[in-house]
Amino acid sequence: MLIPVIYPDGRHDMVKEFLLTKLIEENRIEKFKRSDGWVDVDSDQVRGKRWRPSYAGPERRRRNLELEASIGFS
Repeated sequence: MLIPVIYPDGRHDMVKEFLLTKLIEENRIEKFKRSDGWVDVDSDQVRGKRWRPSYAGPERRRRNLELEASIGFS
């Protein structure tokens, strides 16, 4: 499937799906077209962008292996 994209210099192109993520990650495209319209890579949430949560508290999901070892969990 080919996806319409717009590069930062204004050129239009059609790229294969597998290439879209790479282009987004490398900031090599400005927009691409979804079924519901054009997506601006900088302002819309898109795949390939590394979303980093702003939570600054302690990590509670990661297992603490040292603690588990000290209380006998393996």
